[in-house]
Amino acid sequence: MLIPARRAMSDGIPCLWMRGGTSKGAYFLARDLPQDRAAMDALLLRIMGSPDARQIDGIGGGDPLSSKVAVLSPSMRGDADVDYLFLQVFVDQPLVSDAQGCGNILAGVGPAAIERGLVAARDGQTNLRIHMVNSGEIAEAIVQTPGGRVSYDGSVRIDGVPGAHAPIGLMFTGLAGSICGTLLPTGRARDVIDGIACTLIDNGMPCVILRAEDAGISGTETPAELEADRHLKILLETIRLQAGPMMGLGDVAEKTVPKTTLVSPPRAGGMIATRSFIPHRCHSSIGVFAAVTVATACAIPGSTAYDLAHRPDGDTYLVEHPGGATDVVLGFDDRGQVVRAGQTRTARKLMDGLVFPGPARAG
Repeated sequence: MLIPARRAMSDGIPCLWMRGGTSKGAYFLARDLPQDRAAMDALLLRIMGSPDARQIDGIGGGDPLSSKVAVLSPSMRGDADVDYLFLQVFVDQPLVSDAQGCGNILAGVGPAAIERGLVAARDGQTNLRIHMVNSGEIAEAIVQTPGGRVSYDGSVRIDGVPGAHAPIGLMFTGLAGSICGTLLPTGRARDVIDGIACTLIDNGMPCVILRAEDAGISGTETPAELEADRHLKILLETIRLQAGPMMGLGDVAEKTVPKTTLVSPPRAGGMIATRSFIPHRCHSSIGVFAAVTVATACAIPGSTAYDLAHRPDGDTYLVEHPGGATDVVLGFDDRGQVVRAGQTRTARKLMDGLVFPGPARAG
């Protein structure tokens, strides 16, 4: 039974605040939020403190990477254990978007589902199937549960996160065209927009991939340097707005997809170097599905990434980003098509309690 929004707001709303991969977000049970989507969005804006650059009156961190929400519920599908809806709460606009999924926040879904009793833990490790509501696809997760309880302690390190933690295995199938309907929405490995070659691709995340040098940069710049490059940001947004309709996404001016990723030759032993925009802020690392999509582009002859990539002999692809590198495991069929992808992530429970939304804003 859904808890009425009035009661939940006055008494506080159960909330898990977790790090998932290189992001942070609020994990809620669907039953604790309003059923009406507009009412839910309004409530989440108040909880996060948006719109405000600092999100000072909410729990958001003033950055898209820490203004994220996962809404969990028992799955309505027979092939999944839990439903996961991802919502991106904009920092400086009164917008909440479900136009994409998030693989980093996904890393915390398994632990959160077990913590909240949606999935029973097994001794040792618990395998669960997660229905990613945004795309309709299924992810398989492996969570460490010694003694039947979630453990966040371990020896796995991921770039962009200090310290070591327990591994969370994620495996995906059927990601191609998750939002756009097909891997290459235009049917081509390379398109030209305003004279710049771009690969428009969706293998879990709709991305516009272009070479850093074609955008007038080296690809070694820090996120702060790219954030300060007004000409670059205008260029990328102009290309993104044109790519949206080409990818079947329509007008994307107020959408979080497609992302724009600049690629360059690897410099730290990986396959490719990236600078990813999400879509208007430069990511301090790279999202899970964006990394999968970029890695996939590196395997497609004719793409903007193909000639820059140092492809490995094995099936593990290292995608470099400002904070280090992230591993992507790709599986191919006998035609050389990518049919599955996986990553090892970590997550950690940061806070479990009640969150109290601020007052509604006029207008």
